[in-house]
Amino acid sequence: MTPEIYFREVPKTIDMNIRSELYSTNEFTFAVAVILSAQATDKKVNEVTPELFRIAPSPAKMLELGEDGIKKYIRVISFFNNKAKSIIGLSARLMDEENNADENYKFPKKFHNRDALMKLPGIGQKTANVIMNVLWGAPNIGVDTHVFRLSHRFGWADDLDNTPEKVEEKLLQKIQKKYHSMVNHVMVLHGRYTCKAIRPKCAECPVARWCNASDKII
Repeated sequence: MTPEIYFREVPKTIDMNIRSELYSTNEFTFAVAVILSAQATDKKVNEVTPELFRIAPSPAKMLELGEDGIKKYIRVISFFNNKAKSIIGLSARLMDEENNADENYKFPKKFHNRDALMKLPGIGQKTANVIMNVLWGAPNIGVDTHVFRLSHRFGWADDLDNTPEKVEEKLLQKIQKKYHSMVNHVMVLHGRYTCKAIRPKCAECPVARWCNASDKII
């Protein structure tokens, strides 16, 4: 199955107005949600973030809450100690740039590129890609577990593409540029609800007739 067929057909079955299923209230809280989602499900993250973001919707409020305060809200999330430290570091760094305590916090323009974002605490390449893609429509591809898995399942990546960075590089080469901005959204939702890792719902899949995956359920 070619990327052209996939990105022509699958978006017809997905709500393209939803940019992410992670709960957030502004650009800052979305970044925090993405940090929390590393090696955790969106569902689990969304269980804790509404209350956390009610209390601390901005870098200033997050700093007031403190690292121990954050831990109380995110304790059920994997690696919560390290993530709380990263969130405090991110908040402090953003406060150094701009004393913005508004509940509608927006990142300063200088951070609207991947290299700048990756210099912030807690934000690696995948996190930066997701933030830029969802918040600002940048054609970046964040390779999460679903994108990684489906890329190999469809043969768009091979065994040598064994890191998110290598898969991203391969996808940027194989997928037409006009589709880059939708790759994350489409592949994550398709992988989460239809093309599952275990017992994929091939009978409901809009691209089943073109799919040659070895574990396809006919």
